[in-house]
Amino acid sequence: MRIALLEDEAEQAQHIQSILSERRHHCDSFPTGQGFLSAVLHRSYDLLILDWQIPDMTGIDVLESIRAQLNWPIPVVFLTQRDSEADIVRALDAGADDYLAKPARAAELVARINALARRTNPDSEKEVLRYGPFEINTQHRIISLHGKELTLTDKDFDLTLFLFQNQGRLLTREMLLERVWGLARDINTRTVDTHMSRLRRRLGMNPENGFRIKTIYQRGYRLEAMKAREQDVDSAETDTVTND
Repeated sequence: MRIALLEDEAEQAQHIQSILSERRHHCDSFPTGQGFLSAVLHRSYDLLILDWQIPDMTGIDVLESIRAQLNWPIPVVFLTQRDSEADIVRALDAGADDYLAKPARAAELVARINALARRTNPDSEKEVLRYGPFEINTQHRIISLHGKELTLTDKDFDLTLFLFQNQGRLLTREMLLERVWGLARDINTRTVDTHMSRLRRRLGMNPENGFRIKTIYQRGYRLEAMKAREQDVDSAETDTVTND
């Protein structure tokens, strides 16, 4: 998993990063709320760990900003010295998914993170997934649209499954290269752009099928479910382009 950590004490941050790296998680640490927010809103993370008391703002402020600006429910864990019942209730009410008191105990921290990951992606163990007119058979690696099997490559399948399992979430080109292609982040990201363009056509991503792959300028892509009104607007725009 890719994890973002908000922790202003360098020794604490290094300790937590060490715990997570030993379990093969990638963890980026940030000492300020503003730096943390900038990274979370422009990159792709699977889970966030927040301290409460940081120099420029509170962890609660950071959490509320994240919940207001991100359009997918990224799991958030508080890890802080503040352990009163009132503090725990306040954090959970603000949108935290779990709450741990410092010092971090390695086994418990990792167990809580793994449990959150399972809750966040309950479809990961299902054999057949359905998203509107799309059906994905994860065992036989088949994707159907309106009951008709699509002709896709293995990489098409992996990319499509990853998009649907992360619907509504910004996926950076670097993250797609890592998760779908298994490549380092410094590889040329044009690979993603070229493949995504082909995939739109192969999947029939048009208003009638209820989904679109949206390009987020200079950042990446997001799979979005389209509302009925959006479908009508997109259809009208498509007709206009066709008639021209």
